[in-house]
Amino acid sequence: MAAPPARKILHVDMDAFYASVEQRDDPSLRGKPVAVAWRGARSVVCAASYEARVFGVRSAMPAIRAERLCPQLIFVPPDFVRYKTVSRQVREIFARHTELIEPLSLDEAYLDVTSTKTGLPSATATAEAIRAAIREETQLTASAGVAPNKFLAKIASDWRKPDGLFVIRPHQVEAFLTQLPVARLPGVGKVMEAKLAALGITTVGTLRRFALTELEQRFGRWGRRLYELSLGIDEHAVQPDRPTLQVSAEDTFQQDLTIDELEPHIRRLAEKAWAGHQRELGRVARTVVLKLKTSDFHTLTRSLTPARRPLSATELAEQACALLTRVERPADSRYRLVGVGLSGFVEQDSYRAQTDLFDLPSE
Repeated sequence: MAAPPARKILHVDMDAFYASVEQRDDPSLRGKPVAVAWRGARSVVCAASYEARVFGVRSAMPAIRAERLCPQLIFVPPDFVRYKTVSRQVREIFARHTELIEPLSLDEAYLDVTSTKTGLPSATATAEAIRAAIREETQLTASAGVAPNKFLAKIASDWRKPDGLFVIRPHQVEAFLTQLPVARLPGVGKVMEAKLAALGITTVGTLRRFALTELEQRFGRWGRRLYELSLGIDEHAVQPDRPTLQVSAEDTFQQDLTIDELEPHIRRLAEKAWAGHQRELGRVARTVVLKLKTSDFHTLTRSLTPARRPLSATELAEQACALLTRVERPADSRYRLVGVGLSGFVEQDSYRAQTDLFDLPSE
């Protein structure tokens, strides 16, 4: 039996997406440092234009810090309805080439173009065609990475940003990875980077010198993953229409609140989370999640999987409020954020069959 063809994977990432949409739609913002965010001490930056990034402004940065870094920064409130509309346009362009599309967010996705609808001669040609169509139809730019697997494609898409294309061919993988800083590997954060540095591992090439057994002994299952990544191995397939893991809604307050002041906000957010749950056709959630962030930025999460799942926004709110009793913090603690969510999704028919089974009368 012939071996299956090597995968050809694209990672397409829109450049400074939210900020670029704002600059496209308002010519007065072009060429200027823009942050998509509400101004204020409680806000964080959703996206920063490349002009703002020159000053060190980055997404997820507190807005007040961004303004200190760039006093001339222009704040634009986010308009997610507009961003979703553009995202759908981009998704339609992807779908002309392949059905194997795995969205990661509104502005990036993996595509498996091992076989395409268009018959273009290569994955590189497909990436070029997609980028050209995005530019023509949305007046925005996208960067793309082409590689034999997902993790390499994602690294490649960032290699020549903005408006760039970078290709890693199968025979180039080992040489490309050898000099790559180990921090560029997926899952290697600052803590793991420090642990690896203590072992003299700063590049993928130095990581590759360690035997699998030694890495497993030090890091468990993660050690095997590191070993595979050092060799350019990633067998994860592109997964179209990945099922939702959680729907949630959260809010950051203008002023920190006590735990006794949270209930009306929980009830309001439960309505939003329930509306998101209702859009999951054919699937239901069993677990209620409550998220809190304290005034000193500690995040607390409490969850409950009741015997009967919530059947309305009101029931969700009641169960989320009940989770407040499981928050063991000093009475004078204050909270800057609260969130309500639903997780543990299952197929509705499967859930109904289980509940019917348990509801059978005993003999």
